Amino acid sequence: MHAATRGSWLMVLVLALAFVLGLTLTAPVSAQEAEAADDTAAQALLEALDVSSFSAKGEAIEAIVRSDDPRARDWLQALLDGRLQRTDDGRFVVALDNSGRQWPVEDALTGEALGEMSRRDLERIGINNALRNQLRSAIAVVDLYAADVGLRRASAERLLGEVDGDLAGPLAKVIEEEPDARVQERLIQALAIYRLEQGEFAAIDDLRGSLHPRVRVAFNRVLNSDDPALVDGAREALNSIEQMLKVNRAVETLYFGLSLGSVLVLAAIGLAITFGVMGVINMAHGELIMLGAYTTWAMQQLLPGQPGLALILAIPAGFLVAALAGIAIERGVIQFLKGRPLETLLATFGISLILQQLVRTVISPLNRTVITPEWMSGSIAINDALSLTLNRMVVLGFALVVFAALVLIMRRTRLGLEVRAVTQNRAMARSMGIRATRVDILTFALGSGVAGLAGVALSQLTNVGPNLGQNYIIDSFMVVVFGGVGNLWGTLVAGLSLGVINQVLEPWAGAVMAKIIVLVFIILFIQKRPRGLFPQKGRAAEG
Repeated sequence: MHAATRGSWLMVLVLALAFVLGLTLTAPVSAQEAEAADDTAAQALLEALDVSSFSAKGEAIEAIVRSDDPRARDWLQALLDGRLQRTDDGRFVVALDNSGRQWPVEDALTGEALGEMSRRDLERIGINNALRNQLRSAIAVVDLYAADVGLRRASAERLLGEVDGDLAGPLAKVIEEEPDARVQERLIQALAIYRLEQGEFAAIDDLRGSLHPRVRVAFNRVLNSDDPALVDGAREALNSIEQMLKVNRAVETLYFGLSLGSVLVLAAIGLAITFGVMGVINMAHGELIMLGAYTTWAMQQLLPGQPGLALILAIPAGFLVAALAGIAIERGVIQFLKGRPLETLLATFGISLILQQLVRTVISPLNRTVITPEWMSGSIAINDALSLTLNRMVVLGFALVVFAALVLIMRRTRLGLEVRAVTQNRAMARSMGIRATRVDILTFALGSGVAGLAGVALSQLTNVGPNLGQNYIIDSFMVVVFGGVGNLWGTLVAGLSLGVINQVLEPWAGAVMAKIIVLVFIILFIQKRPRGLFPQKGRAAEG
């Protein structure tokens, strides 16, 4: 009995070991069989593309999209780019680079690198324009299931105006499951455009208020519909959109006007200081702006590959270069011509020509391009019809910071107190122990340094060249006269105002005529207010 029991236990143990061993041996085989089955199914999907009928290829593309194969997007993109090829032995490959005679390729199923193959040994899977459009839509649908929200947003954007009857059903399901509000909004609009084209009146409510160009295109198409109710609804929605577009255009014009005005403020504020204190008409002020711009370019040459750091370092460097140049001009020429404004004007005009020619000789007569840092590139999209460029926004903020710094200097420092004293009554300031000559030097250096900062800012908006400053010198004088000589707040208001006025006038009057109209306006204005918007105070102003 004991022996029989022991034999039974041995039998159970042998059977258990056999079962475990069987599982161990059969599991890898099952995995290999599953992988082989996947490759067989994938091979069949690709085989369906290698036919002469374009309609059959379209059905094969739909089958790839429905397959949920993780390689589906790569196949579709390769087919769209003309990189999906077939070898003589029937293997499907993807060309990594389809230029030249020898193409590096990889296996379309496994992703294994196969080295280089001659293009003569490969047969491209051909497509037509209809299939290209289908492929773009198919790729967009595949991307809607991507984990990357940026990829899903780009995909939803591409689907606007591209939805058809085959996509409408799956798209409704995607909308319900999509967590990102922006993607969901775009998909709702894409589906609504399709429904609108099918004559559904309810789709108008989903598209009402949208400023996207493709929505307007869809509404314009519906205006030719035979359904009067649908036409009236589309026309009402279009009129509402047009009103919103006018508001957005006005905001965009104001933004560009303020950005232009901020440049004028930077260019004119230094001139306002020197003109107000010393009464000097400095025609070389534009070339000081140019020096600041070239300093920015030079800093980028010293720090290649680091445009952001170069721009930040160019701010103090541009100020110092222009300030030192201003001191040299004041000590070398202007101090000997005080009280003779006409001779000062002619002398500084000659200096401006010398500086321009010096830059042409030493650097180049050709314009130089300053690289915009990545954090100043691009724009902020407010809506589908309005985007604000970052470089102009930074320049506008920079101008306001410089203005605030100058106001603090003038209001809170001893130099500011002395400058205001000399501006109001030079003789009285001298009698109170203020060294007017020292004030003149420091004021001219400060005004010239701010001109250099204007050049740093301008380098981010336009090319840097020897004639850069000449484009702003006349406008700078107009800003100073309009705002009030020597008044910082007047310069700010006048600069921003003239920038907006120019931007409003240019679209219908042209750039040249707009400047003429502004000049005539200023001439008429100073007939009524000779001292500008914010006149100087003090005995010198009264005299």
